[in-house]
Amino acid sequence: MNFLTILLQATQSVNAVPADSLTKAAQQEAAASVEKISLFHLLMEGGALMIPLLLCSIILVYVFVERLLAIRKASVVDPSFMGRIKDQIESNNYAAATATCKAANNPLARVIEKGVSRIGKPLDYVEKSMENAGRLELYSMEKNLSVLTTIAGIAPIIGFLGTIAGMIILFFNVQHQGFSLETIAGGIYTKMVTSASGLIIGLLAYVSNAYLNAQINKQVNRIESASVEFLDFVQDIKH
Repeated sequence: MNFLTILLQATQSVNAVPADSLTKAAQQEAAASVEKISLFHLLMEGGALMIPLLLCSIILVYVFVERLLAIRKASVVDPSFMGRIKDQIESNNYAAATATCKAANNPLARVIEKGVSRIGKPLDYVEKSMENAGRLELYSMEKNLSVLTTIAGIAPIIGFLGTIAGMIILFFNVQHQGFSLETIAGGIYTKMVTSASGLIIGLLAYVSNAYLNAQINKQVNRIESASVEFLDFVQDIKH
């Protein structure tokens, strides 16, 4: 009996090894067969409303880059600009001061040029002319920023609309084709893609708009500071 018992135990242990190996192999195969989530696949599953979201993202990038380059170009000012303008005005060489402003070709220079062209008239009139010129330069720098505001508002709405439309189609199919937990789960996560995309695009548009406005405010403060300096200088010359 002892010999038979030992023989049976050895046989069971030998048979158990392949069984364990087969189990592990099956688990590894099942894990390998799990479908990985691809970003491109998810975006394609978003449906037709991903097209306007794609257009919004393209417009967002274009407007942001175009405005950023324009604002950076406008912010390039020669540190010696105001000093040269003062020297030319002190020597009554207004033509040279105007030529200096035209050569600089930036918002600050154009505002100062407007002030130079009004020298000799009442200071209030000079100040008003420079304010109007500054307002026009501000409008020029803010060009197309309303597009970013619009995208920040409509992109999330388009995303939610796509999700709602997808859920309607999903439950319609459930009603006519029967209930399946896997189908519902898969349908829900793919239809949420439009909402996620819309929120991301809207957030990027909002942040881009805020950043560009901050850069514009820096330029406006610089123009206002230079305008005050110019007006004080002109007033001292009159006295």
